[in-house]
Amino acid sequence: MLTAMIEGEQDPLVLAEMAKGRLRRKIPDLAQALTGHFDANHARLARSMLRRLDLVEQALAELDVVLVDACQPWQYQIELLETIPGVGEKVAQVIIAETGADMSRFPTAAHLAAWAGLAPAMNESAGKQSPAGKRHGNKWLAAMLVEAAGSVGRMHGKNYLAARHARLMKRRGMGRAQVAVAHSILVAAYWMLKRGQPYHDLGADWHRRRNDEAHTRRLVAQLEHLGHQVTLSPAA
Repeated sequence: MLTAMIEGEQDPLVLAEMAKGRLRRKIPDLAQALTGHFDANHARLARSMLRRLDLVEQALAELDVVLVDACQPWQYQIELLETIPGVGEKVAQVIIAETGADMSRFPTAAHLAAWAGLAPAMNESAGKQSPAGKRHGNKWLAAMLVEAAGSVGRMHGKNYLAARHARLMKRRGMGRAQVAVAHSILVAAYWMLKRGQPYHDLGADWHRRRNDEAHTRRLVAQLEHLGHQVTLSPAA
């Protein structure tokens, strides 16, 4: 649209018809927004801005090639990480760059999460722990994982992580849900890199199944406590 305006197109309906994808549902609103004064000076400024954006995109494309070459020794690990929902090539590269892909440096997944700043900080006094707000950690890694969690949130419950995001967002809000899912992604990455295995999804209904199993165990325990012998068999 901007290119057409720069080249002299002034008809707002013609410009609005250039919309693509979901934006086409807003063509009447676009036509109204595109109605106004756009002269040669505006075109000159817009052309200059687009030229600078093209240069930035070219520079980013060149850097992408450099990053791919630099990450070549860890290509297998990157491909493993990309099997996690929400984790694309860039996120996988950041995980490798910040951790070195060497999970032996971290005794447990909890140590890695704390180092990244994705575990809650705790104060301990007289044997009692209390929340201490946000933990400081690796802001580059944490930011990329939170961004990946945002992508997972747009999957609308199609996998375990998306279902976890939706479940937590209802109770605790978007921000905390994304941090919690970012934590889950990092824990999964820890075990995948440690074992050299791809991501295994627990399923979108995992929380429901876990709650059903726990409820069944409680009921069985209550009946046994009352002196009954319980034998479970699946319903037809």
